[in-house]
Amino acid sequence: MVTDNAHVVLISTGGTIAAQATADGAVPILSADDLLGSVPAGTADGPMVSTVDLMSVDSSAMRVRDQFAVVAAVADALADPAVDGVVVTHGTDTMEETAFLADLYAVDERPVVFTGAQFPADHPDSDGPANMAAALSVASDPAMRGRGVLIALGGRVLPARGTFKVSTTRSLAFDTVRDDLPRPTLSGPVPAGRFARVDAFTLYPGVSPGLIAAAVAQNAAGIVLAATGSGNSQPDITAEVSLAVQHGVVVVITSRVPYGEVRPTYGGGGGGVDLERAGAVVSPWLRAPQARMTLVALLTAGEPASGIVEFFSGADTPTDTGSSDSGV
Repeated sequence: MVTDNAHVVLISTGGTIAAQATADGAVPILSADDLLGSVPAGTADGPMVSTVDLMSVDSSAMRVRDQFAVVAAVADALADPAVDGVVVTHGTDTMEETAFLADLYAVDERPVVFTGAQFPADHPDSDGPANMAAALSVASDPAMRGRGVLIALGGRVLPARGTFKVSTTRSLAFDTVRDDLPRPTLSGPVPAGRFARVDAFTLYPGVSPGLIAAAVAQNAAGIVLAATGSGNSQPDITAEVSLAVQHGVVVVITSRVPYGEVRPTYGGGGGGVDLERAGAVVSPWLRAPQARMTLVALLTAGEPASGIVEFFSGADTPTDTGSSDSGV
């Protein structure tokens, strides 16, 4: 239930929700005030909204420093005790990454809600206004406190942790590998300045092991591998993982399969059992984009390898086997 005197901060970063068609394709043009003005009358009555135009970019063009800037802007908004919630408009291409990064630092119980659109603002089927109205409603609802960062889009409200994009065109753009993952968070202020470089690769039959060697040679601090099945590849990959770990590079194994737990089961030289024995950290639930953001944040904070293993274990071990969805 939205309270009549709720105060919500709306942070705009660009993306399709702010885009209009041009001769060079759809580009983000609209401001936060423009987006607020597009909300259908009567659908978001109640909250007082303050707007922040943080940036205006397609989320596919975001850099790691831009993603951390979004997280810092959320923290700045919540530094005001009079604020009841925050809404961030963001492109859907990398929303699962930035929203998850924000969730890693979300120690405040007040709602933080990411939203966006699949169709530009001037498209006949524009879904931005409805998504905006839903996000404002969620962010100003006291019942949403303590749930971490949320994504409200296409008529669903999903926890950022575990969520990934499933469609390039449908208004229902996101799903979750499971919605009951625990939420270990990072202490301290949101970092600024230099961030750890983490590379990510998708594995496939015949993949060149040199990809890993090249990342090590180019001073990557971490590598995330989206392996086949339950975290499997080929023996040459295992050998390169072992060498990378010996060079102090943290390697995380997840799966290119969208659903299900990643559990080391197979051997044969390149199976998940072999990769784990070679020193790779297994991410049972977080897929490559969110596993990478976890590694960026942990390595930037100077977390040792033992702490990274512990964090992934805590982030990926649900307390039960239930699952439920929340409608807007």
